[in-house]
This record gives sequence, structure tokens and C-alpha cells, in this order.
Amino acid sequence: MAKLAKNAQKEQEGKETVEFFKDLDREALNTERFLEKYSKPLGIVFGALILGVLGFFAYKQFVVAPQNAEAVKTFLAAQKNLTEGKDKEALGGKSAANPGFIGTYNDFSSTDIGKLAGYNAGLLKFKEGKFQEAYDLLDQFSSDNKTLMAMKYGAMADAKSGLNKNDEALALLDKAATASSDPYTSYYFTRKAGIVALGLKKNADAKKYFSTIDEKYQDYDNGMSDSYIEMTKYY
Repeated sequence: MAKLAKNAQKEQEGKETVEFFKDLDREALNTERFLEKYSKPLGIVFGALILGVLGFFAYKQFVVAPQNAEAVKTFLAAQKNLTEGKDKEALGGKSAANPGFIGTYNDFSSTDIGKLAGYNAGLLKFKEGKFQEAYDLLDQFSSDNKTLMAMKYGAMADAKSGLNKNDEALALLDKAATASSDPYTSYYFTRKAGIVALGLKKNADAKKYFSTIDEKYQDYDNGMSDSYIEMTKYY
């Protein structure tokens, strides 16, 4: 009896194995039919993917790399003029022979060095007293460097102050104070925000900024924050 049961079990297992392989055959056949039916559209899709990848590398190799090289060349020429105190030549933009920071930004704004040229152009425009142009150029600048971004917001705040928009300047100084983890940069813009808030008669805001300095940045402040906090009570 036990022998018969064992034989029956083996027979059942054999049937299950046969059915399993039949299912595999059917699945394989279905896959072949699918590939046969959709070979053309699949080929187009894979072809497009390959072309996309090749196109990306070609763009990096033949467009971005030469652009970066040319941008660096014109940026360094502008930087040399700036170092020599030739602000107008450094700003440039008057001729193709001297693109300067403006020309470098206009021609290569998609590159990192082009963006930095725009930042420098913004600072020079501010120096000329062209505050709105300065603000617009600085506003376009972006970087992964958080300290540089803090400096950007601070310069934009100065441009807004030049336009007599001190409330907007204060909001930008607040961003500058918190944009970077560098302690001195944070201290500098927190202090500047406190002074602007005091000038706007926003004593509660001023006290907040100077209290932050008292708590976090005493090493840079030499106790000056205490005097400013006192001023918020009476000014």
C-alpha cells in the first residue's frame, strides 16, 4: 500500500514537472511573438535611448568643453583688468575684442565660469551706482558654494538699499545670514541685518539679530552686541 502511494506521488510530481516545462514553453513562445510583433517600435525606442546617451556625451565633449575653455580665457582677461584697477575694461561688453565680465556672462551664461562672470559684473555695476542692473545680474547667479550664495544675497541687499528699498534689503540680509555655515559670514550679515532693522525702527527684529550674535558669535563681536541690544530699548 505504501509502495502504491509512493508511486502515485512520483507520477503526480512527474506530471507537475511536465506542466511546468509546458508553461515555460508557452511563456517563451509568447515572448518570441511579442518581440516579433513589436520589434520595430522596440528598436526605435532602444535606438532613441542610445542616440540620447551618445548625444549627451557628444554635447559635453564638443559643446560644453570648448565653451568652458573660451569662458575661462575671457574671464581671466577680465580678472586681470580688475586686479589692475581697470574697472571699465574688466566690466567690458563694449566690443568683441574685450568681452569682459559682461560679455563672458552673455556668451557663456550656461557655464559655471559664465555665471561667476555675471556675479562679478553685478558687483561692478553696483560700484558704478547702477543698482537695478547690479541687482538683476546678481539675481541670476547661483552656486553650490553656500558662502558665495550668502555673499550674493548680501550684495543684492546693498543694491536694494541703493534703490531705497530697505525692507527688501533686510529680507535679503536675513537670507544672507542663514545661507552659509561659515561662522564669520553668518555673523557679518546678522550684524548688518540688525543695523538695518534698527534704522527701520524694527527694534524687535534688531534685538533678535543682536541676541543671536550674543549667543553664537561673541568671538567676532567683542561685546558690541550688548550695546546694540541696549539701543533697541531706546532708539
